[in-house]
Amino acid sequence: MHYLRLALVLVLVPGRLLSAQGGAEGEVARFRDSVEDELRGNILPFWLEHVPHPERDGFHGAVGRDGRPLERAPRAALMTSRILWTFSAAYRMYGADEYRAMAERAARDLERNFRDQEHGGYFWSLTPAGAPLNDGKHLYGQAFAMYALAEYHRATGDPLARARALELFDLVERHAADRVNGGYLESFTRDWRPVPAGQPSPIGPPELKSQNTHLHLMEAFASLLRATDEPRVRAAQRDLITLVLDRIVDPRSAHLGLFFAAVWTPRSSEISYGHDIEFAWLVTEAATELGDTALIERARPLAVRVAEVTLEEGVMEDGGIPYEANAEGRPTMPHREWWVPAEAAVGFLNAYQLSGDERFLSAARQQWDYIQRHFVDREHGEWFHSVSADGRVAMNHPKADAWKCPYHNGRACMELVRRLGG
Repeated sequence: MHYLRLALVLVLVPGRLLSAQGGAEGEVARFRDSVEDELRGNILPFWLEHVPHPERDGFHGAVGRDGRPLERAPRAALMTSRILWTFSAAYRMYGADEYRAMAERAARDLERNFRDQEHGGYFWSLTPAGAPLNDGKHLYGQAFAMYALAEYHRATGDPLARARALELFDLVERHAADRVNGGYLESFTRDWRPVPAGQPSPIGPPELKSQNTHLHLMEAFASLLRATDEPRVRAAQRDLITLVLDRIVDPRSAHLGLFFAAVWTPRSSEISYGHDIEFAWLVTEAATELGDTALIERARPLAVRVAEVTLEEGVMEDGGIPYEANAEGRPTMPHREWWVPAEAAVGFLNAYQLSGDERFLSAARQQWDYIQRHFVDREHGEWFHSVSADGRVAMNHPKADAWKCPYHNGRACMELVRRLGG
């Protein structure tokens, strides 16, 4: 496996972070142990303890900073899907029975409560009592369901999860694929009729296409390809990676556009450094999983370049990365959100493994140290949602809801452990 080879490179190449006394291997081991302790001692236990509903075979819609449920919060398929992916991946990695039980609960919840038995696909949200609230089919939510079901099948061998993931893939290809302009339309009614441009979207401005959805659909296809090796998934993934490289990444700036019209005219000029660096490692993995030499040769140097631009432009003097900046790189949303340094730690480590440039190893460790200083809640557990540019914690954000899930930080920890030799 390439992880083993790259982990050996990581141990053997010295960097300015490495301890003079313990040597490279000792420093890498300490980094890895710190990440694994955070994953298994803080993140996963918080979700196991506070998020399952004690009376229903599902989850609370939201949990406050102190771990107490917010009973009136709606329930989102996105949260259930991300719990399903995280605990399936954790079970596959560690084999703990409690992780499997959590994944099984999430799989039941997705199937019994969120799946549309009439039209297929998954509702966006439910009321706290379990009735459909937003019964639309946004592609972002469908992508995460597909991603999670494929991982659950890999972890447990469940044949229904495989069938549901492929069923969803076929629905997406039938209803959402744009055969004229490429890529995928994103917003649909319950019965899969396209929602016109200008209508509200659950993920941002009312545009027909977004970088965010295409990025995570690429991730979902990679997971489904690992689980099934289906030729039709392979063909769709090849087209999608090519489109992302051709249409979404600006080759001049190495930034990703955020929103687009159907014909791929850009509808935004803002920079999201978090999505840039997340893309850098996800496209590397997607191209590698596909095994397409031409796409690998495009993806890997681009991943290094994106990481370099993120490091030079996006990382502030204190080590934090602003949520969003304008086209000139000036922060317009200077606060920092929990998922950005998590993705940056993996993205920078990926760039180090591809290039051997020690700046990226240092940057990965810097992001992890920033997380430990600013985001880990040592009183109530898990991570804070966001902090201001001067380090003040935003206390009013839930610890768990439709968007604050164990996926970004849990996945980042598992990736770092693997890449650091775990």
